[in-house]
This record gives sequence, C-alpha cells and structure tokens, in this order.
Amino acid sequence: MRSVQPPHPAPALPIEEVLPVLGETLIASRCVVLVAPPGAGKTTRVPLALLESASYAPCYAPWRGDGRIVVLEPRRLAARAAAERMASLLGETLGETIGLKVRLQSLSGPKTRIEVVTEGVFARMILDDPSLEGVAAVLFDEFHERSLDADLSLALALDAQAALRPDLRLLVMSATLDGARVSSLMQDAPIVESQGRAFPVETIYLGRDARERIEDAAVRAVRRALAEQQGSLLVFLPGQGEILRLAALLEEKTRDPAIDICPLYGAMERAAQDRAIRPAAEGRRKIVLATSIAETSITIDGVRVVIDCGLVRAPRFEPDLGLTRLETLRVSRAAADQRRGRAGRTAPGVCYRLWEEAGTGALPAFAQPEILAADLSGLLLDLAAWGARDPGELNWLDPPPAPACAEARALLQELGALDAEGAITPRGKAMRRLPLPPRLARMALQAEAMGVGEEACELAVVLTERGLGGDSPDLGDRLDRFIRDNSPRSKDGRRLAHGWKHSLRSAARELGETAGKRALSAGALVALAFPDRIARPRGKAGDFLMANGRAASLEPHVALARASMLAVAEVAGRAGASRIVAAAELDEAEFEILFGSEIAMRDETRFDPASGALRRREARRFGALVLAEKNLPVEATPDNAQILARGAAAHGLDRLGWSKAQRQTRERVAFLRETFARNAREGEDNPWPDLSEAALAQAPEEWLAPYLLGLQKLDDIGPQQFDAALAALIPWDLARRLEDEAPTHFQTPAGSSIALDYGEAEGPVLAVRVQELYGLSTHPSLAGGRAPLTLHLLSPAHRPIQITRDLPGFWKGSWSAVKAEMKGRYPRHLWPDDPAAAVATARAKPRGT
Repeated sequence: MRSVQPPHPAPALPIEEVLPVLGETLIASRCVVLVAPPGAGKTTRVPLALLESASYAPCYAPWRGDGRIVVLEPRRLAARAAAERMASLLGETLGETIGLKVRLQSLSGPKTRIEVVTEGVFARMILDDPSLEGVAAVLFDEFHERSLDADLSLALALDAQAALRPDLRLLVMSATLDGARVSSLMQDAPIVESQGRAFPVETIYLGRDARERIEDAAVRAVRRALAEQQGSLLVFLPGQGEILRLAALLEEKTRDPAIDICPLYGAMERAAQDRAIRPAAEGRRKIVLATSIAETSITIDGVRVVIDCGLVRAPRFEPDLGLTRLETLRVSRAAADQRRGRAGRTAPGVCYRLWEEAGTGALPAFAQPEILAADLSGLLLDLAAWGARDPGELNWLDPPPAPACAEARALLQELGALDAEGAITPRGKAMRRLPLPPRLARMALQAEAMGVGEEACELAVVLTERGLGGDSPDLGDRLDRFIRDNSPRSKDGRRLAHGWKHSLRSAARELGETAGKRALSAGALVALAFPDRIARPRGKAGDFLMANGRAASLEPHVALARASMLAVAEVAGRAGASRIVAAAELDEAEFEILFGSEIAMRDETRFDPASGALRRREARRFGALVLAEKNLPVEATPDNAQILARGAAAHGLDRLGWSKAQRQTRERVAFLRETFARNAREGEDNPWPDLSEAALAQAPEEWLAPYLLGLQKLDDIGPQQFDAALAALIPWDLARRLEDEAPTHFQTPAGSSIALDYGEAEGPVLAVRVQELYGLSTHPSLAGGRAPLTLHLLSPAHRPIQITRDLPGFWKGSWSAVKAEMKGRYPRHLWPDDPAAAVATARAKPRGT
C-alpha cells in the first residue's frame, strides 16, 4: 500500500486529539457522527487520517483496502479549497492522491484516493452507481447546512449501505448539529466530539435602522472597525447586489492604498475567489465582502474582525404556484455564531453585529433545512430513478413535506417524466441524463426536437450558473454576453453546455424524437421551461401579471419593462412585492406558435365591484392572462344570479336595500334564536335560522340567488327580493311563532300599539309613556314568557324617567319618588298612588278632576 509523506509537518489542530477514537469507532461501526467546532480541522485532517499511511498518521482505516474516500462539501469554493489544502499537505498537485469533482471542474486520476465533491455531484454519482463501486467511505462535511442534495445523498447512501454495501462507511461531520438526531437516523450511530480551539471574540452590537440600506450601515461599521481594530475584515452580506454596492461605497470612502477590497460570492471566477481567501500580503489589510459562502469550510487567514449584517438570502418554494423565489431572511443563531467564530480562528478578534443585542434571542435557532422549503421535483425524479416512488421508502432527518411532494409529482407527470403511478418514464430517464432541474431538462429536450438543443443548453448554463453573462435581468442580453465572453469561467460554461448537448442528442435519439429546425428566441426557450410564468403588462410601466396569477415587477427604466410579453425565469422578494430577477422578451407570434393549443376561449361573466354590476366578456385566456376580450350582453341565467349574489355578499349585504320591516324581522329572529340557545337543553337543535350578515354571506348563492334571476346590478336588489328570500328562510310554522313570540308591536293597556325595538344590545325594548301601563301588575314578556321586555318608561313629554325589567317592583319601590317629581312637572296628568290598580290612559286628566 502506498505511503503518503507530507513535505512539512502540518500544524497541530484540535481534531487530531480525537483521531484515534474516531479511527477505532469507524472500525467498529459503519456509521459515525463527528461533531467538531469551526477551525478544528475536520475537513482536511479526517480524510487524510483515513489514508493508510504509517508516516503521516496511524492506520485508522484498515477496512479501506484500496477504496476511495469521497468527501462531500456544500459548495464548490469549499470543495476546491479543501482539496487544494489536502494536496498541499501531501506535497502534491491536485488530481493525484487528492481529486476534485465539481461542476465546471474535474481533476482526478488513477492514483486518486480522496475525492472531494459537491453534494449535487455525489447525488448523481450514487444514482448512476448505487453500489458505489470502489468507494470505501463517504464523508458528509458541514452537514448542518442541510442542503437538499445533502439530505438526498445521505438517504440514498443509507439505503445503498443497507441493501448493497454493508461494508461502506458513512461519516457525518458538522460544527453546529443536533448529533443525537443524526445518530438516531443512522441506527444509533456513535458520536465522536472534538472540543476544538477558538480564540476569544468580543461582540459589539451596532444596531441598524430598518429603513436604512444594509450597505449604508455596513460602510459605517467597516470604517469604524478599520479605525479601532487590527487585521483583515470579513463582512457578511445577503447577496451579490449588496456586496457590489458596498464595494463601490468603500472604494469611494476608503482611500487607503494598503487596503484591498475583495468580494466573495459563488458567481465569481475561480481566480477572484482565490484572491479573496488568500492571506493579505505583508503590510496590507483585506476587506472580504462575502455571502454565507464564507460561513464554513474555508478559513481566510488574517481575519480578526467580522461584520455581520444578520441576513441571508435563501430560496423559498410556494407549492400552490410551483414557484421558487429568493427571499432575504434573518440569519439563524447557529449561523450567527459560525460567522462570529470566523474572527477567532487564528487570534483574538471582534465581531460587529448590525442589530441590537436583544434581537439575538429572537433569531431562529437553526436555519430551516432546504428540504422543507424547496422545489422537490428534482428530488422526486431522482427517487423515481432510484426505484422509490414514495419518499417514505427512505430514511430522512426531515421527511419531505407532503404538499411540496404532491406539487412536484403533479409537475413531473405534466412534464411526462412520471406515469400515473409515479414510476419514471422513458422521457423522465432522458431528462435525468442532464444535470438540470426538471423544467430545464424538459425544455432542452423540446428544443432539441426543434433543432435548437445547443442554444437551450447554453441558456440552461446561464440560468444555473449565477453570474455568467452578467447580472442583467434580460436573459437575452446575458446569453449574448456569455457566448462572447472569453473569461475562464465562461469558457468552462460553454464546454459544459457542449457536453450537455451530446447527452441531449443521445437522450432525444433514445426517445425517437427527430429534429426539425425552428429558430427560437431566448424568451421562447424560457417559456418552454416556465409556461406558467409567461407575463403581460398590467397597470404602470414595469408591472406584470404572470400566467400563474402572481404579479411581479421590473424597474421602469429597464428596457424589458416596456415589453408586451415576457417569459420570467426567476423572481425574488415576498409575494406582495415580487421582483423579476431574470426574464426574456417573448415575441407574441412565437407564443402563439408554441402555446396556441393551450389558449382557451372563455365566455365569462363576473361581478365588477367598482360598478356594482355584472359584466360579461368573451376572453382569450392563457392561464390568468387575458390575451383579448370583447363585451357581451349579460344573460338571465341561474349561474349569473349566483355570481351577483356572491358579489352582493362581498359588497356587504347590510348595505343593500332592506326595508325597515325586513331589518326588524331579522332582528326578531335573532332575538328568538338567542333566547332559545340560552334556554335550550343540551343537544337540542335551535329551530331559528341565523340571519346575521356574517351567516348570510356564507352561502348567498343558496338563499338569495334564486330571487335574483334576470337582475344585473346591486341597485336592482330591493325589498321585493328580500321578502321572497325571508319567506323561504323562515318556514310557515316559524313565521307563525314569530308573530306570537316576537311581535312587531306591543298593545298597551291604554289601547296604543307601539313598535318594539329588537336592535338594542339589552334585548327588545318598549319605549312607552308610563301612564299607558297603569293597571299592569305583571311585567310584559316575549318568547312565551322566557324573555322580559326592557321598558323605557317615559314622561308625558316623552323624556326617559326609568328603565326597568321589573314593572311590579318599580310600582312598589321607586314609583313614589318618581310620582312626586313628575306630579310637580306635569300636574295635568294622573299620578296615582297605586298605578298597578289604576286605569291606563293615553291622555291628560280631564279639566276639573
């Protein structure tokens, strides 16, 4: 067995203290969890320790034989940095003992024994070779980031280990991870922990006004840190846009020639990324402006200061629309700790946080795993290729959510990738030949059948490799720039597209799809991938409505904002303020050719809230988009009556033309319904209907629509319709009881008929002059004696003198005091000592009495 000798002894790292224990554990167990904090050295030291090497390390892996060790990294930058570091420790160039396989770059050879790959590359590797021939161990580095590819890769590796490779070792490594959960997933795998080593980091909270732009707050923090601290700075920002804007501000405001400003994000040339992570030159300081790409796996030597904006940009999938959008979210506490720790890797440091200290407790503990918020169509297609029609057949740390799975399955069936039972189809297998999301793979196949497969592959590279061709929202412009650009990254991208073209041609040939030749614009290609995101202008310049019903916008000054039709590939922001990130103009003639068969002619009648009336039109529709329309006369149909009824409910039923008597009827029924409920026995059904506005608005098409046939506007709805509706809502037997138990008027002993008020919160009210109730020795009541009337007793001048629900008590109690006062004010009226025995009257007493 080959012995590997490093050129110089590597500096001791904390992880080395647990390497013997880790080695013994991997001999005894097929699955192991390693928890080690940032900077412990797990990324580079653990894989090297598992090489059989008497000179560099003890023999920790006798089980390895001559098998390869595959190390998974969440990002290409981290994979390349780890591979290059291990190769340098062995005194070799990359591609010898240490190999690298990432998108756009592959360096491996026959001598390769440690292969560093991205998680997506490994997922395809195991799907193409489930037995992982020649692989002895798979190491999942930085698993706490919980990418979709990492979760899928672990699920597939566990399944392969159980069914095909019982000798395969699986090691999950992480800095911030619930090791117990992962251990349980891996059948109670043992956990090895390294304490690590970190220098103290002081935390300073600067706060930030929520209305202030992130880069404006960050530039102040950078200038303060440069004045107060030593060493290089690492500034965490949510995305490329903020990085470039902050870089421009710093170039303007920081004129020190000894300071280098280095952006660091995924969509950069490799050389630029390398410059950012390389230590600052002697006598110089570096300001690295980075996304979350710099949180883990890589160490930037010389960084003593971290400035954290507290935000991260992440994709969020909406299953109901099949739409993934980029959202700016608060960073998790675990990620904030990771970022803070970057200042204490090699020496004591300082972390400036652009939020208040109290806000730290409100941060989520961990970032949401991608599997819980991602488009799962690619995952379900991969699982179908694995032979698992149901994700539940595999073991997951967090199972894929059922709604997202259902949406993904429906999309794959619509694309022809899965059959009705969820099995992969020949078209699905052809789509899997391309390392692309299903929509783009299907677009490429369609384009190949039209003779423009190469153009589709180039567009797919631009869409999946962020930054290629620039950052313009115009994909046509990006594509042109990408094709003309001679930078190393663009050249690699074109080679990748060329390779896909060969795979695409073979896949199309297997499907038996012969190529015609039809020139397609970038907009047409995008539309083939995202027909639900074809968009047309609405309202002011730059505002668009997509076929899926969602609105999105462009800045008005962008040329695309004036397009008559767009095909949108990517949006960012929240649902209420979606911003178009990538789109291409779609020629309407091309649209008609490609999607003419999907355009529907619809005769539609709708309620127009502005006019309060029905409007009928004949419309050419594509999803939510109205391509053309003309007005037609509204017909008298039951369906239209229902539409008007629903419009009336939305408008507000109580704002319509109810008569005073009809409103009182509803109030009387409400009174009896409430009285019954108050006195009912348990389980007894209330016979009185609920005629409140809220209840009636629930199903207006059932009780109101039958009486609106032929009507076209809210102004047509009046007492005549409500009379008929109320007669149906209150059956004859209840109507009779209504008159008996909740009459409209009360007959006083003096012979007057006085209207009762049922609309008061205190219950039915009778406002009556007190003389008209003389002779009553019992209190009047309603609802068969169950509900006493509330009496508002009035003076002869109709001014209130008493409110009571106990008339006999009033006669016997406070009447004498009321009588004394009233007798002085109204001497011409009768004020008997015993009103219960007196004769009621509606008039003053005769003269001379």
